[in-house]
Amino acid sequence: MEKRKLKIRDLTLRDGQQSLFATRLSQKEIDKLLPYYENAGFYIMEVWGGAVPDSVMRYLDESPWDRLRIISKAMKGKSLLSALSRGRNLFGYVPYPDYVLEGFYKEAIKNGLNVMRIFDALNDIDNVKESIRLINELGGIADGAVCYTVDPKPTVVAEETSGGFFKKLFGKKKAAAAEPEKIFTDEYFVNKAVEMERLGAKIITLKDMAGLVTPARAASIIKKLKAAVNVPVDFHTHCTPGYGLASGVMAILNGVDILDTNIWWFGGGSAAPAIELIYLFCQKLGVEIEANMEAVGEIRKHLRGARESLAAYDLNKDHFPREFDPLKDQLPADVEAHLDAAVAAAKAEDFDALLEHCHAIEDYFGFPKPNELVKEAEVPGGMYSNMVAQLKSLNASDLLDDAMRLIPMVRRDAGLVPLVTPTSQIVGSQAVMVAIDRRAGKPDYTTKSNQFISLVKGEYGHTPVPVDPAFREKITGDATEHPYDTSSYKRPENPEIPELGVKLASNREEELLLELLPNVANPFLRKRRNEEAAAKKAAEAPAAEAKADAPAADNGPVTGHCITAPMPGTIVEIKVKPGDSVKKGQTVVVFEAMKMENEIEADRDGVIKRILCAPGAPVAADAAVIEYQD
Repeated sequence: MEKRKLKIRDLTLRDGQQSLFATRLSQKEIDKLLPYYENAGFYIMEVWGGAVPDSVMRYLDESPWDRLRIISKAMKGKSLLSALSRGRNLFGYVPYPDYVLEGFYKEAIKNGLNVMRIFDALNDIDNVKESIRLINELGGIADGAVCYTVDPKPTVVAEETSGGFFKKLFGKKKAAAAEPEKIFTDEYFVNKAVEMERLGAKIITLKDMAGLVTPARAASIIKKLKAAVNVPVDFHTHCTPGYGLASGVMAILNGVDILDTNIWWFGGGSAAPAIELIYLFCQKLGVEIEANMEAVGEIRKHLRGARESLAAYDLNKDHFPREFDPLKDQLPADVEAHLDAAVAAAKAEDFDALLEHCHAIEDYFGFPKPNELVKEAEVPGGMYSNMVAQLKSLNASDLLDDAMRLIPMVRRDAGLVPLVTPTSQIVGSQAVMVAIDRRAGKPDYTTKSNQFISLVKGEYGHTPVPVDPAFREKITGDATEHPYDTSSYKRPENPEIPELGVKLASNREEELLLELLPNVANPFLRKRRNEEAAAKKAAEAPAAEAKADAPAADNGPVTGHCITAPMPGTIVEIKVKPGDSVKKGQTVVVFEAMKMENEIEADRDGVIKRILCAPGAPVAADAAVIEYQD
């Protein structure tokens, strides 16, 4: 009898590094790995999308288009290349009109992309149907991903929620412990998958971005998905709360076609399970992994150096897993016993025993223990690692614990949204703002990001549970839900750089970057044009290289009343100039914090004396940004 086969989607170069190392893996390190990837035999390699287009420009000063082209050329078509799209939000943090989606998809497929995994952070089917249609029409493979999330804990709903709607839905405070109506049932996820297949999805993924799928839920949902759809089913999970490995085993036992994994040094923790551990289980289960494990071993040897290069972003830099080659190394007798017992427990659906033995195996190899804080807050690993990295860069790491505890409250107030980009970023940054408000003795939601306002307003789509109209009015000034209006989209300009006499974006690829992430693409592209001008000048005649600096802020003594920044961030735009008269509540500065845009408003009527900040410059919490005339 022929062995059952399991296809592998390798996440190492995209989701693995995003979940563990805040998407800081450079092209230089990737280039060292690609010769070994060519013959690894992965069914799919996820290499693009998600946070990559933003992060490689923002942090690495690299072109996302170059990254895709280089990987595609190196792989020579031997593995399908996939990217992650946030549906109408694409690779960004706000909704975009259809022509922006089409432009990106067309260029991505032209540059070697095969599979586009498409999800919506709200599981709103209206937000994915156009992406599925476009990918199919353009010759790609549409992979419809259903985002897994869980119902709120009934014991804390009424006590923690600022909006009153959940008190009405789940009962008053004294009755909060009563069993509420379940929203995120198996049938909820299966119905979403069936709708996606009907729209043309060629793969269905259960996307468990926070690692909250328990082994029991993995068994029940995968079994039901296999019965309900006719296309391959993929399971994507993370190990953050401690379920990932065991849930992956249960998915295999219940017929999953594709499993998402990472390679050893980029596996476990807040990432997906390591393929090496999955291989050990498959050997016991009589399942053949469709991957060249010898080639995987070659990647593993060189991947350690890549991880070492990311020490600044590695939360476990001093606790690497122990070296292990599943093709050569013999397991100690007690670990072999745990493996056998875990397989027996999985077959018997003894989920507690399965978890116990899986944790013992992971502990032996030195993978991180379950993160109880993340488990309690129910957040994705990538969200957690990025919050850590961004708060650290803003010198605000002390806010992390407070913000994590506030995430469930903010999530419920916003309509019980699943936590996956962009909602994870929106909710996470808003939780930080609430934490700052509380420390300052201000009411919750005194400080709000533009994106949180848009989410509550309804511009991101229909939330799983309706937002309390009173809360919506509190946040947006209007109790009525307002969906996204494509006519309101303002296409970013492609301005000419006067001193260089050239356009900021020089081709369609760069124009798309400018449309997707204007605040990030603008300085990135400006630097490219300056480099080109300098190279041209150097070729024509030796000359000193000119360097354009941002205008310096006036640092003289401050004597008048000042407008201050509510939290740390980076100045994006200054909307006033000295001498302007402003009214209380008028937006004077736009700044970015944790990838979310926020507005600083005038706190009183007055006349602007001077600007104390500059575009592109960092700003600390409570730092003065605008000074009034006396």
